[in-house]
Amino acid sequence: MALGQHERALFETESTPLYEEIVSAGGMSADDPRIVQGGELHAAFDLLRELGLVIKSEDGPHWRAVDPAAVQARVVAPLGQQGAELIAESASWAQAFSAVSHSWRRSPSAEGGPFAEIRGAATVRSFLASLFSDLEVELLTAQPQDKRGIKELSEVVAREVAVIERGVSMRTLYQHAARRNSHTRKYVAAVTAAGAEVRTLDEFFNRLIVFDRRVAIIPSHQGVSGAMVISEPSMVAYLVDMFERHWERARPFTSSETPLVRDIAAEQRSMTIRMLLEGRADPVGAKRLGVSPRTYAAYVADLKNEFEVETRFQLGYEMGKRGISGRETDDAATP
Repeated sequence: MALGQHERALFETESTPLYEEIVSAGGMSADDPRIVQGGELHAAFDLLRELGLVIKSEDGPHWRAVDPAAVQARVVAPLGQQGAELIAESASWAQAFSAVSHSWRRSPSAEGGPFAEIRGAATVRSFLASLFSDLEVELLTAQPQDKRGIKELSEVVAREVAVIERGVSMRTLYQHAARRNSHTRKYVAAVTAAGAEVRTLDEFFNRLIVFDRRVAIIPSHQGVSGAMVISEPSMVAYLVDMFERHWERARPFTSSETPLVRDIAAEQRSMTIRMLLEGRADPVGAKRLGVSPRTYAAYVADLKNEFEVETRFQLGYEMGKRGISGRETDDAATP
């Protein structure tokens, strides 16, 4: 007989109590009105009979129970074999689809052409997973305002270490603020140990992932629930050039040397000054620095103390009087 979820549910809810009753009573009459055709327990009894858990007694019209151990292997083993066969077959189908999916992603005639939007967080994750499986040479990522939790970062570490071990080079950009996140520090330690490079930058940038300089993923207008897939070569090259320019200005994440830490603090201070002089609201300034509004307010408070003023208006006036623009660190870095 074919056994599935329906049969198992019937077995658990009705057949098992009936079996226990038959065991306790030492048997059951074949004429019991509950188990005959149309009886309330006919289906439950019929399942016990088909499974071989009850058989007719030789000395009369009675049914007696059979040791389940003698029946279990005969029932369960074929199901396990079917499960193994289904798993193997599903893996073969996944491999077959991987080949055609690879061709689809490389084809300019694919739906959406060189620009396509994918919607839904699950769809985005699945699409990214397929791109990671096809990676051959290089992975570039820019991750602003990192808020990923430890579970998500653990999954990312496993995936990215796997591609690095395949010989793929990897470079990742964060904002300076990510250095204060303990989960991010653990993630960086894991991927850099595998061979990745990670740097941080003072300013805000949008999320970007580039696979083999062939396909770029950027956020869609839907935010994290959607993504734009770009495969047009000129646009991908443009995005890679932007990444490279940011990369050159960025600071190594793994270094804790005092001069570097001091430079990072100076860059965050300069960015805060620029936000104030440009009249940016606190939420905007906080986003640009990749910090919380409370941390941003603390940066502003530090500037007030530094310039010995009480209000933001006085702070702006004092900085203007001294010719401070917030770009002094950029000027110092310019030859």
